[in-house]
Amino acid sequence: MRRCLLLFQGRLGHCPRMNEHLRTRPYPCLAIAALALTGLTASGCSKTAMAPTDPTAETAGESASSSVHSFDWQDLATVRKNAMSAEGLPAPADVAGPPSSALMTVSGLGSAVLRAGKGTVHPGPRDTVRCHYVGWQIDGKMFDSSFKHGDDPLAFPLYAVIAGWTEGVQLMVEGERRRFWIPSALAYKNRPGRPSGMLIFDVELVEIVK
Repeated sequence: MRRCLLLFQGRLGHCPRMNEHLRTRPYPCLAIAALALTGLTASGCSKTAMAPTDPTAETAGESASSSVHSFDWQDLATVRKNAMSAEGLPAPADVAGPPSSALMTVSGLGSAVLRAGKGTVHPGPRDTVRCHYVGWQIDGKMFDSSFKHGDDPLAFPLYAVIAGWTEGVQLMVEGERRRFWIPSALAYKNRPGRPSGMLIFDVELVEIVK
């Protein structure tokens, strides 16, 4: 089954072969995107226990994040039904911007832990991960979700997604659920045909594949 992600379209400007594919298929298949991407480099190729940008801020963000609301991901049937509806899944109350308790990195990425994970290893920048996610624009409109593609989490390499995902998911461990506020500069940079402005994602890191 073809599973397509808007996430891949944030970093394909460096790949002529993929640009040609995008002109004919605006939502490329993950497998094709992963194989066709070239010229993207990042340090490290394996799972690493990578420390967050600011360990002190990370701890503060986790302790304060209990007040950040998250919908029930356990009821997958209801979640998928709502994700497939015209309205999509309801946006969180803080969709307009990160609260004061959120962890903020130097790049401007904001995040808050919705549920602590049980793992201890962080993915590296070239690892493949399996995630559930929901994405909203600041007007509350849901523009994408893994639940629209089925009940199983989607797999993709972290070097082939928007910069906010590459940075943010590396802060997570398996089993963790986190909300991200991704500024436009780390997302689609207001390119035509892409979600514009700051984007908000709820992400659950199910597994670090490699």
